[in-house]
Amino acid sequence: MTTPPSSDKSVLSMGLFAVAACAVCCAGPLPAVLGGIGAASVIGAIWLPALAVVAVAAVVAALWVHRRRQQASACRSGHSPVDVDMPTRIPSDRDPGRLPP
Repeated sequence: MTTPPSSDKSVLSMGLFAVAACAVCCAGPLPAVLGGIGAASVIGAIWLPALAVVAVAAVVAALWVHRRRQQASACRSGHSPVDVDMPTRIPSDRDPGRLPP
């Protein structure tokens, strides 16, 4: 049994149906991709100036901490030895075990 040859009209209608199905199928993902690219560019446009502000704040904070540490170390005494006298005992006529004030 042989099949009748298909007409040009049915081939054209099936092609149009395939184009319409492809358009409907891609209608959701294409705006999603374009929206993602747009959102990424907006975030990039906002992030770069914000990143510059954060970098400047970090440098200012580092300089402030460094300056405070230098001031704190300038107030300390050096690492030289300190003489400590031995305590003397109070004469034995008072309290033999007591140290002077």
